[in-house]
Amino acid sequence: MEKLQGFQKKHLRGLAHGLKPVVFIGQKGLTDTVVQSINEALNSHELIKVKFIDFKEKEHKKKIAEAIEQQTGGETVGMIGHTAIFYRQHTDPQKRKIKIPQREL
Repeated sequence: MEKLQGFQKKHLRGLAHGLKPVVFIGQKGLTDTVVQSINEALNSHELIKVKFIDFKEKEHKKKIAEAIEQQTGGETVGMIGHTAIFYRQHTDPQKRKIKIPQREL
């Protein structure tokens, strides 16, 4: 899947508004267990929120979000406060829950 465009990210942020964070990143940072949890959450939900508990500086959160993207194949849709939103389309078309708009409405 190609990179998401701005209007597609905006659509996904709207869908994520009512979601609760499913993965929390604490003082140990991005461990293998956390990456595995994010992968499992993306497989089952496609769109998830990840909450940063101990990382308050914007640069740290940005670096961790980039590492999550590289290790999971997901894409950062947005970062609001201490919460990041990630999306990864399910590989099986039958199991896809979220329809991404192809052009701006």
